[in-house]
Formats: sequence, structure tokens, C-alpha cells
Amino acid sequence: MLRDRQEAGRQLAQALAGYERRDLAEPDLIILGLPRGGVPVARIVADFLGAPLDVFQVRKLGVPWQPELGFGAIAETPGSRSLVRVIDANLVRECELSAEVIEEIVAREQLEIERRGRLYRGSRCLIEVRGREVIVIDDGLATGSTMIAAVRALCEQNARRIVVAVPVGPRATCDALRQVADEVICLSCPEPFYSVGTWYENFTQATDREVQQALSPATDF
Repeated sequence: MLRDRQEAGRQLAQALAGYERRDLAEPDLIILGLPRGGVPVARIVADFLGAPLDVFQVRKLGVPWQPELGFGAIAETPGSRSLVRVIDANLVRECELSAEVIEEIVAREQLEIERRGRLYRGSRCLIEVRGREVIVIDDGLATGSTMIAAVRALCEQNARRIVVAVPVGPRATCDALRQVADEVICLSCPEPFYSVGTWYENFTQATDREVQQALSPATDF
């Protein structure tokens, strides 16, 4: 059990200690946190490794009558109007989701990505990832669709190497991510898994304000 996201960040930072950079004048390592809960965890890791931090916008596509059940995800692609999509075709068929319903959900979640982008970054663009090593962090994995979308989007932006790092997640999801990422670091793969929140004593929903604070260089955990 993890006490909270701060403890998760500290444990994850120790597991990633080998990535600490010496040449801070020309940083080639970037830490990206998935909103909302992944950003406070990523802040602790970024401070420990001495690497720049940014937020990477990804949104789950939820089944209309069961929003927590994701049939896919979309991720931002800076400099492009298009979004990277990850769709679980089997689940779409099982839930009998029409193309029109899917497009409505994608459009709604795209608006949320745009809103959060303005809120979290203002007019600033995403840190350049081309040719750099990127560690993508979340507070846990479930189906992994949002993380897969993030990895694919970063591949499109020509990141040199992509590492997925999370405190907890099911083994099958981690194995699936190893097919798209260069490395996957997961501190714990409990079975049966149930949900990410099951493995935290305190797993209150992270707020936009917490994300903004975590993205501030003055943040002190």
C-alpha cells in the first residue's frame, strides 16, 4: 500500500535514480506527468533527477453509461491539429458504440484537452521532446489506454527514447506497454488488481490547482 501520491513519487524517484543527469546545461531528459494525478508524482521525480517537468495531455474515452470504463484514449500532438487515438475495437463492438457516438466523445474530450492546456501552460508550448529521452509518469495504470496514447503521440514527435514509470499497475497492462515503450518501470503489480485507488491509503482526486502547483518550479514537497 502507498500512503499517497507524494510517497509514490519518492519511491518512484529512487527506482529511477539511474536516470539522474549530470549536464544540466544541456538537458536531454524530460519528465512528463499525465494529468491530473500523475503530475504531482512526476514533480517529485523531476526534482530528484534534476530534469525539466511538463504536463502531457491525455484523455480517456469512456463508455457513455459507464464513464470509468475506457474504450480508448486521445493524446495531444503539439504543432498539429490531429490527435493520437487509441481505440479498443473489441470493447467498441461489445458495447455497440456507433461511429457517431465515438466522434461525439472524442470532440468533448478534445475540448477538455484544450481547456487544460490553457489552464496548465497558458501560452507556453509543450517542452520539445524531439531527440530527447522522456520519462512519462502516472499515479497508476489500469487498462493502460491513456498511457499507450501518450507513448504513441511522443513517438510521433520523435522522442529518442520513451520510458513509462508508474507506482502500480496490472502485469498484463505493463506487458502491453512494453510493446510500444522502450522501457516500463512499475513498482508493484499486485494480483488481483481491482483498481489503482485500491493500492493507496489516500487517493483523493487531484485538482487542477494541484497540477498548477506541481508545475511551478517553486513547488516544495
